[in-house]
Amino acid sequence: MAESDIQRGSWNSKAGFIIAAAGSAIGLGNIWRFPYVAGENGGAAFVILYILFVILIGLPVMIAELAIGRHTHKNPIGAFSRLFPKSNWKLIGIMGVVTGIGILSFYSVIAGYTIGYFVKLLSGQLNAISGPAESQQIFATFTADPYVSIGYLFVFLIFTAYIVLGGVSTGIEKWTKILMPLLFVLLIILAIRSITLDGAVKGLEFYLNPDFSKIRPSTLAKALGQALFSLSLGMGAMITYGSYLSKRDNIISSAVSVCFFDTLIAILAGLVVFPALFAMGMDPAGGPGLVFIVLPSIFHKIPGGMYFGAGIFLLLSVAALTSTISLLEVAVSYFVDEKRWTRQKATIIMTITAFICGIPAALSFGSVEWLSRLPLFHIGMLDLMNAVFGNYSLALGSLLIAVFTGYKWGINAVKTEIEEHGNRFGPFGLWAFTIRFLCPIAIAIILGYILITGHYF
Repeated sequence: MAESDIQRGSWNSKAGFIIAAAGSAIGLGNIWRFPYVAGENGGAAFVILYILFVILIGLPVMIAELAIGRHTHKNPIGAFSRLFPKSNWKLIGIMGVVTGIGILSFYSVIAGYTIGYFVKLLSGQLNAISGPAESQQIFATFTADPYVSIGYLFVFLIFTAYIVLGGVSTGIEKWTKILMPLLFVLLIILAIRSITLDGAVKGLEFYLNPDFSKIRPSTLAKALGQALFSLSLGMGAMITYGSYLSKRDNIISSAVSVCFFDTLIAILAGLVVFPALFAMGMDPAGGPGLVFIVLPSIFHKIPGGMYFGAGIFLLLSVAALTSTISLLEVAVSYFVDEKRWTRQKATIIMTITAFICGIPAALSFGSVEWLSRLPLFHIGMLDLMNAVFGNYSLALGSLLIAVFTGYKWGINAVKTEIEEHGNRFGPFGLWAFTIRFLCPIAIAIILGYILITGHYF
């Protein structure tokens, strides 16, 4: 076996892949982002649209990415180069690797804050918050300290790098088998505590009883954007994870399992957040500050609230970690495959790169005034990075992958790859229609909408 093959590694089992891939998909997008986006967009109506987009758009694109990865046994850039050498299609892979590092950079800033708040809650620093205004001030002071923001960014990236250094089976697979059950158990405990609060019924009604009159064009855009962001699509993460799959593994059942668990976790996160909000008479449309500002202001009103709050932030930290390891792995796999770097060298250099790129985002919460509101864009650096990498790049990447799979590589090539070793591609006709027509048209419309309106996911 060549040294590069040893460095690449592979999954020990199909279950290991599903857990790791689900971990890649399950992150802050499910537990931090999903509740506040759902809260801003009508609750249950948004949830139904989100589930539909996961099934109709997310699942077909995931199947395509996994097939590309397993067929080539390559990273995103190497995969497109192997399928069509000396063509411009490898630009999709390049965009994916850059997007992965870009998202890792700003994502780790928010992930670092979850560790910080976990520490604050355990140490009793948030015990006596009187309301959202005081909570807002505490968060502003916390994030405006450059040493705190950069320090927690560094800590979180170190955790991520440690796991990726271990390789595919002994690092990523091993740790996600520990972290994912922990995440699920924490969610169940917190959801039970939340729905048993006095007044929680109103939150359940908001979350589970749809009012379709609240649907707007922006609701559709955000539901699709949430599906793409949550499933880690359009940036090569699933191509990378698919490249470690055995030919015996069933891609269809694997993709369905990942989408199912990702959606389940998002739904459970809503069951943690909304009953608690309504029980305390708070606004569900709390925006990005929902977790860091609104929720801490109600913990002291809940019996055992500090433990409830610490559990939420531990949950967020674990979920974020299962995603950041896949973001880092996208870039690491490229340098291992194409540049013949050792895994250690690739991991260290890419972690340092992400850290350096993340510093401006970490300083954009008040530490450096012009980074808090960039003159040309009128938004902060972290918001700009989220727009570029977490919105436009993911949508464009997903669109190009759908077009590539449907028209360039071809639906029959995907069918052949999936049906190797006796596996059947039962819904092939339906998948072929969605990947060739529904996915490109829907994603193009939404991409056009966010470009014209400037409304981000």
